Amino acid sequence: MFTQPELVIEMPKLRKFAGKLTRNATEAEDLLQSTLLRALEKKNYYETGTNLFKWSSKIMYNIFVTEYRRKTKFETQYDPSFHIENRSVEADQHTKLEVKVLARAMEQMSAEHKEILVMVCVKGMQYQEVADILSIPVGTVRSRLSRARNQLIALMEGPQSPGYQNNTEELDAAYLAMAKAA
Repeated sequence: MFTQPELVIEMPKLRKFAGKLTRNATEAEDLLQSTLLRALEKKNYYETGTNLFKWSSKIMYNIFVTEYRRKTKFETQYDPSFHIENRSVEADQHTKLEVKVLARAMEQMSAEHKEILVMVCVKGMQYQEVADILSIPVGTVRSRLSRARNQLIALMEGPQSPGYQNNTEELDAAYLAMAKAA
């Protein structure tokens, strides 16, 4: 039989072996824990003088193969994650309406405001990146972005919002057309 401290000494090598088998840190830790537990449960089968690492790594390998076979047999056949990930869901009516209103509002904005919004809000660029591309100071990027956001909100909320520009007839017609279509 072996002692627990002897098994603890083998843990770094077993962890490395588990990493090579699973190629995933989380799964490797789970495999290591399962192996240590199984080794402690079966310590009566250990013959004195046997290489403890070889004995425990054989346990690890067998656990890994068994788990791999189980996964390929059952989980891949009946695993709904593939279908869930590849399932497309059409946006609801409210979301479609919001997208149309957003598109109309973006059409009414100035080119520099549209450009700032797209770079920062859509593409996720940092203020400094935008400043470098447009050759303007970072402070200017921030102020344009603030004004662009305020203008976009005002255009999307309609005539009741402060800062709404006075070309309301076209936007009101768009709201009515979208409401009738919905």
